[in-house]
Amino acid sequence: MNVWLIFVMNKRFISPSQKELDNLRTPLTIGEKRVFEFFNENLSDDWEIYIQPHLNGLRPDFVLLNPNVGIAVFEVKDWDLQAMDYWVKNPSSSTPELWATSKDGKSFRIKDNPVDKSILYKNSIANLYCPEINNNCQDKNSAYLSLITAGVIVTTVETKILEKLFDPFYSAKNLGSRARPYYPLAGNDALKSKNLKTIFPTAEIRQKSKYMDPKIAESLKCWLVEPDYSAIQRQPLELNKKQQQLVMSRTKSGYRRIRGGAGSGKSLVLAARAAQLSIEHKQVLVVSFNITLWHYLRDLAVRYQLPGKTINKYITWLHFHEWCKQVVCNEAGLSNEYNSLFKSNQCISEILDIQIVQLVNKAIDNAEQEITKYDAILVDEGQDYNPIWWNVLRRVLKPNGEMLLAADETQDLYERARAWTQDAMNNAGFSGVWVQLDICYRMPPTLVKYMKNFAKLYLPHLKINLPDSDVNELDLYPANFKWIQVESTNCLAEESVDAILNMPILVAPQILAYPDIVLLVPTHQLGLSCVQLLERNKINVMHVFNKNQQEQKSKKMAFFMGDARIKACTIHSFKGWEARHIVIAITENTDLEASYVAMTRLRRHTEGSFLTVICSDPKLKEFGLTWSNFEEK
Repeated sequence: MNVWLIFVMNKRFISPSQKELDNLRTPLTIGEKRVFEFFNENLSDDWEIYIQPHLNGLRPDFVLLNPNVGIAVFEVKDWDLQAMDYWVKNPSSSTPELWATSKDGKSFRIKDNPVDKSILYKNSIANLYCPEINNNCQDKNSAYLSLITAGVIVTTVETKILEKLFDPFYSAKNLGSRARPYYPLAGNDALKSKNLKTIFPTAEIRQKSKYMDPKIAESLKCWLVEPDYSAIQRQPLELNKKQQQLVMSRTKSGYRRIRGGAGSGKSLVLAARAAQLSIEHKQVLVVSFNITLWHYLRDLAVRYQLPGKTINKYITWLHFHEWCKQVVCNEAGLSNEYNSLFKSNQCISEILDIQIVQLVNKAIDNAEQEITKYDAILVDEGQDYNPIWWNVLRRVLKPNGEMLLAADETQDLYERARAWTQDAMNNAGFSGVWVQLDICYRMPPTLVKYMKNFAKLYLPHLKINLPDSDVNELDLYPANFKWIQVESTNCLAEESVDAILNMPILVAPQILAYPDIVLLVPTHQLGLSCVQLLERNKINVMHVFNKNQQEQKSKKMAFFMGDARIKACTIHSFKGWEARHIVIAITENTDLEASYVAMTRLRRHTEGSFLTVICSDPKLKEFGLTWSNFEEK
């Protein structure tokens, strides 16, 4: 009997799975937990439940999907209507507004109107995610109306009170008696009495819809299923014995340098070390060169599992030039001198490589109050650093502090690794040999072989840090590699977008979450062309591209894999990151080192990894022909 009960309980598809609900990055509120329990207990098993799904940039609380009946989206609020007086401004107009007055008499507009949000979700599903809903039906209004329910649930108020409050909004949108069952509004009394007819009328009265098609359901699932990246964030970091030893120790001098090939765990060790030092209440500065990389490092650190410990409280995450700006402008008060650097006609590389560092040194020397110092300074992608950058960071290290440099010369996209001569190393506080991490734990073993072949063909001058697979490890990581060789760069954008749109077909029968797809391109111009084509296909994109450098920086600061949209990035800005589903565009002007770096971003997974390369560089055709799936256009 118990086994049968467990089977019944687990029959429904829930994403994320029910056992993961207590570990969501955005925890469910008390009211949202009640609503989930209501749906799980009162809906038939063929209704799938998606919690906080990624909908092309939108994040509704719940989406329900039944391949035979329809779709529902629900906005849930735990508002306490006793704490404030909620009221409607201009209730008889075509644009009523929801307002509230606090106990101290201050009135303000409620921007987060749940009726408006639920209708936005409904319209987005119909117009963006499932155009088949309208395209395949003669009676388009009926199909749109009956297939998608847009509901609001306020878990702290009775339904009658809610109806009185929100009626002006439904009236303004002409959602009268015929339409109203598809825009349900329910309160705590409906939850308590398990009144499915009030909360979700369609599920109560309908077993099948002539407008619903299983193809519509399959189309929508790619926007609903939990992205792989979100699930990973709940998994603790896995450290091998050597990595664990590095995380838990320091050298006698406090200086340590680690190098290794792509995916060997350098960033993992650095992030875990930062977390461990934070747990010990040490003030830690983690510095990257790429603006985007610190998001990834922080996400790794959060996964360093020590129950009951606060990880990020003592860690400062910055890219190098942002740290310089903070020291010069915020701490030393030299904003005018800092700004004047960028108003001059000098070469930007000269400013970034040398003059900013000179100004930081001046700030440290002359500051009236001591510049913030740290117990530990950890630098990732150290091959991107000029030695003088490292040495200026050393000036804000506390006595007996700790510094760590993680580097991989094979990913020297900015050509700075050559400046790290032995003399430079000796003058940077290092002694002894590098700590070497040789085994690749990120890439599928098959890709490791391809990358070693690529390095032999095109990068013969790079003789170190090529990754190796663990010879004792079974190859449990299937991978799909596709190389598309094109004659002209002019078609790269179109072919890249086609590859993105075809990715769910490659992944089938598994369901691919669109936010897990990453597009990597060599230039902002090509990236903008790809984004424009994707948006024509009604697909929103989280990207870093812009013609203006300041706008590029802003976009890079906001770039993170947890966003609800497809990701697009330059190869340079994605260095250090990883993903399971990648499309890469390579032109004849793309650096061979950059091509190598881009392909090594693929992360292995027991359920498969997928990499598609669109290449217009004729000299790489020889390499592409070695791939299991080669196509020429």
